[in-house]
Amino acid sequence: MRDVSIIGIGQTPIGEHWDKSLRQLAYQALAAAMRDAGIERTDALYVGNMLSGEISGQSHLGALVADFAGLHGVEAVKVEAACASASAAFRQAYIGVASGLQDIAIAVGVEKMTDDVGSRVTTGLAGAADADYEVIHGISFVALNALLMRRYMYEYNLTREAFAGFAINAHSNAVHNPNAMFRKPISKEAFMRAPVVADPITLLDASPMADGAAAVVLCPTEQAREFTNNAVRVAGSAVATDTLSLHDRRDPLWLRAAELSAKKAYKQAGVGPQDIDFFELHDAFTVMSALSLEACGFAERGKGTWLAQDGEISLTGRIPITTRGGLKARGHPVGATGLYQIVEAVQQLRGEAGENQVANARFGMTQNIGGSGATIITHIFERIE
Repeated sequence: MRDVSIIGIGQTPIGEHWDKSLRQLAYQALAAAMRDAGIERTDALYVGNMLSGEISGQSHLGALVADFAGLHGVEAVKVEAACASASAAFRQAYIGVASGLQDIAIAVGVEKMTDDVGSRVTTGLAGAADADYEVIHGISFVALNALLMRRYMYEYNLTREAFAGFAINAHSNAVHNPNAMFRKPISKEAFMRAPVVADPITLLDASPMADGAAAVVLCPTEQAREFTNNAVRVAGSAVATDTLSLHDRRDPLWLRAAELSAKKAYKQAGVGPQDIDFFELHDAFTVMSALSLEACGFAERGKGTWLAQDGEISLTGRIPITTRGGLKARGHPVGATGLYQIVEAVQQLRGEAGENQVANARFGMTQNIGGSGATIITHIFERIE
């Protein structure tokens, strides 16, 4: 297997893009990444997306994006893994280059969620759960996470206030991210009085639906200097799965797939939790932040919220998270989120994060979650000295 690096990144602002189609958003991010890498062609294109068929009425997305981008003749396919679709697309691009089958590969994640009514989007998102044993009972994806949060609060004797630090931190970091959807800080008081969506989850516990696209270009590390002096090495790449339905898990409060994928990625990179300088975790809901920190070795079981309360997740803390706003404040265009995380990790390791820069960052980790923890993809990136 060859060593692989990222040589180009691109992204669109996240928001409600009424004036742009799915293909236009994808092309905007793709073209930006290709310009950044200084390339005009690629050997393969992998498009991460979850809801194009349900919301936009468009399947066959790989060929569509390749056609619109003028990349005729290249291998191009859509990759779907619920909310982890973009990271799954990135992993396919990584495997293609690492295996030697491709010298240049591009991964792009794209999603348009605001072109349909909320009920249909909610139905589409429920497809990340078990259709036969969860969705059939009318439970929404938000409600599944509310069950997790309620159980977490019960087991560890916590109130909603314990989770406030995650949302406050995310919104604080989004202020200086020009691509973030919500660029305003929030207070603990605002968090506590936010309207309930699915008890105990409120609007300020949950990430917003949005449109957006992000892309990266990969090549063998030995060739990276031919394109850029700011290449970022893929030090670890791992995927793990758990049961699709919550009720089938031996322990619903332990993200087994996060633990497994993180351990594999740590081993590949030759590092441990203590070596990670920042962590772009999947904060679709505040409870998932706590569960991810615990499963990946950054906090003891039941103490993930302590890191938020003690300021350990801030840009100057022990393990900075959601450094550009995360899903909560940057926004969560589900099929694109994993690549937004990766683009932001590259920005940190290049030293391009501006006022959100984590000082002397060498190793950054991203973790993208599909469903309520059924597919979890972890990547570790390293600044090339």
